[in-house]
Amino acid sequence: MNVIIKEVVSRKDLRAFIRFPHTLNWGNPYWVPGLDFDEMNALRKDKNPAFEHCQARYWLALSEGEIVGRVAAIDNHLHSETWGQPYLRFGWIDFVDHQAVSDALFGAVEAWAKSLGKTAVHGPLGFTDLDREGMLVEGFDELATLATSHDQRYYAEHLARLGYEKDADWLENEISVVEELDERISRVAAISRKRYKLSMLKAKNKKELLPYAPELFEIINETYSHLYGVIHLTEDQVEAYVEQYFGFVIPDFVPVVLDENGRMVAFTISMPSLSVALQKGKGKLFPLGWLYLLQALNKPERVDMYLGAVRRDYQGKGVNAIMMENLYRAFQRHGVKTIHGNPQMERNFQVREQWKYFKSRQHKRRRVFIKHLPS
Repeated sequence: MNVIIKEVVSRKDLRAFIRFPHTLNWGNPYWVPGLDFDEMNALRKDKNPAFEHCQARYWLALSEGEIVGRVAAIDNHLHSETWGQPYLRFGWIDFVDHQAVSDALFGAVEAWAKSLGKTAVHGPLGFTDLDREGMLVEGFDELATLATSHDQRYYAEHLARLGYEKDADWLENEISVVEELDERISRVAAISRKRYKLSMLKAKNKKELLPYAPELFEIINETYSHLYGVIHLTEDQVEAYVEQYFGFVIPDFVPVVLDENGRMVAFTISMPSLSVALQKGKGKLFPLGWLYLLQALNKPERVDMYLGAVRRDYQGKGVNAIMMENLYRAFQRHGVKTIHGNPQMERNFQVREQWKYFKSRQHKRRRVFIKHLPS
């Protein structure tokens, strides 16, 4: 196969970059597209606040005039400053099963990395920890989510051939809401509430929840700072994420724990699964994509648990039990049958341990690869 690499330089190129996975994954019942306008906002320099401290380049692989692959490369200056690692990130990686295509794509990424003086290339990663990250290596017959990619089985084989190795893994669990809540959770939750004078925020709508958004992201910045590749979100990035996602929020699915002074102690963000709706809408809001999304929000039988955190001074004090109890009760009230827990680091044993109190199964694994470049 004769492959030509073309850098994305126009809006038309970027649209083709975004839409290529639709062609590659046509007919795959487990693949879930992102919304086109969300992808565009993430990749455009004039839309994504991350470009205040990042630079990025995107490439398409072409063969006989047809797109056969794509890749993004991101130089995140804050990552280098925070972790002391002069690495280049790759992401938005998709390609047909041909050695010439993966060679050409990663050749472009690695050439740019060397020109910047980078010592390694790692990914898949986005601009921030809240973008899609990690490549699926187990669980190919499981439905993807809005927040995760569904990669081809052969991707990891190509990376291994190119000299990329495991750097970190994330695991995902599916939890069934079919039984009564384990009484141990309720008991620990009751003790924690009483001992530390904690209460739940009683937000009736999104408007009452919105004022707590800045505090929520403060806790994210504080508690996620030690996790793989995480860098602090700037104020502009926080505003962008609030605008992007809070429209989908159901207050019942976002338990917030407060201390006696009304300050946020912990939170969890869950949302109705939009996977099937996004598949039906093919990544577009019009003509019917918005209707499919509305239907998914109104009658959720499946929920995606995106992220949660407990303030450091309250960790190990039973606060997780308070959130789990409230969330499980809310799911029962709304008729939710299944919870999909989004990726958690393989070595984050404290968080992963909580699933033993539920009927759950680990059904996916995704991986960040790394290749150290010769000096």
